Amino acid sequence: MTNALETASVAPERAEKQRLTAQDWELAALELMAEEGVAAVAVESLARRLGVTKGSFYWHFSQRDALIEAALKRWEETDTHNVISRVESIENPGKRLRELFRLTSREMRSHKIYAALLRASDHPVVAPVMDRVSEERMVYLARVFQQAGMDEEASMHRARLAYSAYIGLLQLTLQFRSTRLTQEVFDAYVGHMIETLIPAE
Repeated sequence: MTNALETASVAPERAEKQRLTAQDWELAALELMAEEGVAAVAVESLARRLGVTKGSFYWHFSQRDALIEAALKRWEETDTHNVISRVESIENPGKRLRELFRLTSREMRSHKIYAALLRASDHPVVAPVMDRVSEERMVYLARVFQQAGMDEEASMHRARLAYSAYIGLLQLTLQFRSTRLTQEVFDAYVGHMIETLIPAE
């Protein structure tokens, strides 16, 4: 028979379980990644940030890496699959590419998460996600460049060039203070990149 003391100790944990979902922990982990990197994601720090005990974490995840994996799956769905879905309805491939570039350029939180993942690319959970996301994004870019009139080989080269420009800009603007751009200059750069990389209609 459960005594009053046991009931009192279990009640707060049940309340935390009801209040926080796995999604809450995943989003908090992504925010911490964006701010401080993958290495900063720890159960204790996230619990403090969310205002709960560590017990709340273990309702949803068995260990830290399980949380990181779930958070990255959420990031992959939001920042790759959903973004592609948002532009797929644009029939003209050139216009679709332009909208894709403009859309992704505005997602600064996504850029910070991606930069953090680049710095942790040797992490056993991060590495396969980065490989998969990079491959999917480049394959999609190559397909749309081909639809825009480029041959198969040229479209793959252009996709690599576009993706390299994206990663290179992240490294410059997020890691080196001397090369950070104002919003006005950044917008102008995105416009220049669009005109340079996307075939004229």
